[in-house]
Amino acid sequence: MKYALVKFRVHLLGSKPFLIYTDHASLRTATQSPHLSQRIVRWLSFFAEYNFEVKYKPGQLNVVADALSCRPNYELAPVTTVTSSVFNLIRAAYAHDDICVALLHAPGSEEFKNSDKELSRRLRASLHRYTLDGELLYYSTDPEDAPRVVVPHDEDLKNRILYEVHDTPVGGHLGRENTYGSVSTMYWWPKLYKWVGTYVRTCETRQRTKSSPHAAAPLASLSVPTGCWQSISMDFLFGLPKDKAGNTGVVVFVDRLSKMAHLAAVPDTIDGEGRALLFLDRVFRQHGLPEAIVSDRDPRFTAKF
Repeated sequence: MKYALVKFRVHLLGSKPFLIYTDHASLRTATQSPHLSQRIVRWLSFFAEYNFEVKYKPGQLNVVADALSCRPNYELAPVTTVTSSVFNLIRAAYAHDDICVALLHAPGSEEFKNSDKELSRRLRASLHRYTLDGELLYYSTDPEDAPRVVVPHDEDLKNRILYEVHDTPVGGHLGRENTYGSVSTMYWWPKLYKWVGTYVRTCETRQRTKSSPHAAAPLASLSVPTGCWQSISMDFLFGLPKDKAGNTGVVVFVDRLSKMAHLAAVPDTIDGEGRALLFLDRVFRQHGLPEAIVSDRDPRFTAKF
């Protein structure tokens, strides 16, 4: 309500009495409490400039305002061909997952019968839930549910999928339930709900911006290291012109005390293992192992690195 009054201040100041309809019933009695917080007192001082009356309107009747304030739920259009690079990575990762290799064999073939001997009894009982289409495995918990792409056991790949669904501007850093709903409509892997919960709970951006009923602690700067290369920061920079080797990015290692930096050209397809090798070559080989490493939540830093 305060935001609306500020937004339309030039139109409402000095005007005739006007009504404010809201589905927040407590606003009608918020100013009548004998114990007012400092924030409410400041709001009352601001509201005193306007001549208005608050009217309660149940949520089911407050259709227009409710629709404009809600995040729309878009219906996903089905596609007949898969062109996403993520699906190409999933196909390539199947070769490194023994269970997926066994499931890729056609049921009833000799290869499948031989590989089936290595599968657990629980997996053999759920073979009817798996289907193969376009070199991708699909999993369905119920015949009426839409099949979902099976993601192999690859931490880098799982973190990349969660990053695209949760951290990108389209994802919007939603909570656990909404993020799980977005991921589970297209992908499946064992303990997916637990994976999503851990990822959302450790999201730095969400922890920094989500509302909290308790007063937040003041921001604190990182302690200054006592020696060179005891604490380093690292990050990627992509979108650069391609060089002769096909690299379009740079990885940067910076000593937080001396500000000395090491840079290395990298392709945009670099993974956690490649990132670790660069760390060993550019930092560990020359300065030893640092006591602390500061980075963002890039999947290349949070997975196998």
